[in-house]
Amino acid sequence: MVLIVGRSQFPLCYDCQKSELSGKISDPKMKKLFNVPEDFYRQSSFLRSIKSGYLRFGKLSDKQIEAFKNTVERLKNPPVEPQQH
Repeated sequence: MVLIVGRSQFPLCYDCQKSELSGKISDPKMKKLFNVPEDFYRQSSFLRSIKSGYLRFGKLSDKQIEAFKNTVERLKNPPVEPQQH
């Protein structure tokens, strides 16, 4: 199953994009940034998009790096929904 949010996106499942994400990363800072559990990439097309962009263009903006870190943090610690009584 592939979740699509927004009209401008097209479906691209993790398995279809996996080979594109397996490029070599030589920058140690970027290696550390992208060293997240594979399941996070499976769950988030946004994370796949950021990594794909880095592999394609060789750099990321500060905002992209911050958004990537925030998304990883939300996946590590999902917000707890209040229980309804």
